Amino acid sequence: MKVLKAVFLIILLGFIAIQFIRPEKINGSKESGNDIALVLTVPSSVNQSLKDVCYDCHSNSTNYTWYFNIQPVGLMMNRHIKEGREELNFSNFAINPDKMKEIAEVIEENEMPLKSYRMFHKKARLEDTRKKEIIQWAESQAH
Repeated sequence: MKVLKAVFLIILLGFIAIQFIRPEKINGSKESGNDIALVLTVPSSVNQSLKDVCYDCHSNSTNYTWYFNIQPVGLMMNRHIKEGREELNFSNFAINPDKMKEIAEVIEENEMPLKSYRMFHKKARLEDTRKKEIIQWAESQAH
């Protein structure tokens, strides 16, 4: 019993200590002449879907929620955002047919948005019509 109390105390102290780590919010410049909506013709409904589903991790317009302030959640979120922007950033978009094919594929195969993101963001749960609309648009841009 003493060992369990000691382990619990160590875990509790570790959890409290990690709360002092404050990851930086990594929003970049939102104003860019390279935003996907300026580089490609994006139907307004698709553009809204991209904003609802993709922009938190794949643009410079991350909407940080309250749980970002709870560690280690905030640290994990920052890692996901950095990796997402490295893979694809709609704010700094360069026309690339391979990326457009990849967008269609990851949406079609339910790889994106991440399941963990969909759990906390109701707008990111794509119904079939929105999903098909994004896929068809991305495929049409892939040439």
